[in-house]
Amino acid sequence: MTTTSDLSAVKALVFDVFGTVVDWRTSLITDFMWWSGQRGISADWTALVDGWRGMYMASMDEVRKHPERGYVMLDDLHRRSLEQLVERFAIKGLTDADLDHLTKGWHRLNPWPDSVAGLTRLKTKFVISPLSNGNVALLTNMAKFAGLPWDLIMSAELFEHYKPDPETYLGAARLLGLKPEQVMMVAAHNGDLAAAQKHGLRTAFVARPTEYGPLQKVDFEATGNWDIVAKDFGGIADKLGC
Repeated sequence: MTTTSDLSAVKALVFDVFGTVVDWRTSLITDFMWWSGQRGISADWTALVDGWRGMYMASMDEVRKHPERGYVMLDDLHRRSLEQLVERFAIKGLTDADLDHLTKGWHRLNPWPDSVAGLTRLKTKFVISPLSNGNVALLTNMAKFAGLPWDLIMSAELFEHYKPDPETYLGAARLLGLKPEQVMMVAAHNGDLAAAQKHGLRTAFVARPTEYGPLQKVDFEATGNWDIVAKDFGGIADKLGC
């Protein structure tokens, strides 16, 4: 593992968001259960949320496979997946406005307990930004909702490529006016860090072992040679001298 002294060139930290910064699963299930109770709509929201996240990678792969169709932002992919799930689970009585509200649930996600304090510490020394597959409006609204103190919002939408495409990692460094090795990717997903590392970024891993609830199968611990491994964002701040 690289020592902190080797990281003196790092100027910016970019963060995976879903699962790393925010607890999407608990947030969505709680949000939808409360909302549906007010509306008198009955559904297995836990199964729907898990199914929805299960369609995430495949929906982005479809965009990759068909460049001739153009880039499709995550809000639109989420809406398409939701419509399929509503049909599959035979959820009745949802209006178009309801479907829009549910889709925008991804804009209303709560941070992990250490996220805001850790980001605030890291911001004292580094430029901090999301580098997420979420679209710009989603990430901006989420930051307002969750109190995330980003310096700017970087999204796959800016590069019209989803992670782990190289255009995302290299595009982030380019927009920041930095070399890849001056940018550190922070994620709870070993695959995201492997892609970032391959393209020259530095890496920090923080485990989020409850991200998928009882369905979690991977990412309980670091599996690569990452520059920093910490238990939370405060631990990353400690190792970076913030």
